[in-house]
Amino acid sequence: MPADIISFGEPLFEFSQVNADSSQGPDYLSGYGGDASNFACCVARQGAKITMLTHLGADVFGDKFISLWDREGVATDLVARNSDAPTGIYYISHDENGHHFTFSRKGSAASRITPDHMPAKEIAAAKLFHTSAITCAISSSACDAVFKGIEIAKKAGTQVSFDTNLRLKLWSLPRARAIIHEIAREVDFIMPSVDEAEVLTGLSDPDAICDFYLSLGAKVVVLKLGPGGAMYATSEMRERIAGNPVEAIDATGAGDCFSGAFFSEVVRGEPLTKCLRYANAAAALSVRGYGAVGPLPYRKQVQAFLGEQVPA
Repeated sequence: MPADIISFGEPLFEFSQVNADSSQGPDYLSGYGGDASNFACCVARQGAKITMLTHLGADVFGDKFISLWDREGVATDLVARNSDAPTGIYYISHDENGHHFTFSRKGSAASRITPDHMPAKEIAAAKLFHTSAITCAISSSACDAVFKGIEIAKKAGTQVSFDTNLRLKLWSLPRARAIIHEIAREVDFIMPSVDEAEVLTGLSDPDAICDFYLSLGAKVVVLKLGPGGAMYATSEMRERIAGNPVEAIDATGAGDCFSGAFFSEVVRGEPLTKCLRYANAAAALSVRGYGAVGPLPYRKQVQAFLGEQVPA
């Protein structure tokens, strides 16, 4: 059965700091990360059909991801294993200035993906093809594969969503800006956060940011405003909603949760306003625990948070 959504990108095995003093107990907790995988797990928890498109190392961390996706209900038909390259890893540390990332992903299996690896039949059969700027940044061949996936999707009438997740440790700002702006011309949905968009565009006003991406050619701009909520804009209308006040423990993966929740509603055919409110609530719930995947809410939890009637 075709996927509702295909998520293309690199999973990263996660080590998240939970104790700065190792004499008081374990200092790092292992888990799962990578924006494409976080997104996929969130989509699955909302009940949509999601398939991961990626390459993993033939190693223990790759095995763990396969087990994770099997548990979460994420299809792995489009996951390949590479015996010559590892699964990527990252580390999260915390201090008074927030959370910080250290990556060990150079030469990873996912970074060796090429346009020839893009599955045209499956992308064409999906409702939505989702990827991000991180996938473009991990290697030139992966970046070319993103463009190939978008080309396949557009020819088939599959919608395309693109998250501008900006990681300047992976590439230079001029290259990031050029590639992200070029992709914005091709996609149905572009999803920046306001802080990333300010770096990429030089603009700080949310409406001006939306206007900028619409002028490039994106059909819908979904702008994440952090604690300030979120907004969407099209050429005909726009709406902004406030954030949901919660006690935040760890914001890792909150943006991926927002994206996954939003597009799970899009493929259900819900109006954009409802998609936005749903995603905003899901992201708020996701910051109440440690790690990227564990705190992702399930559909019934989001509905309850919104005060909606939850099916028995």
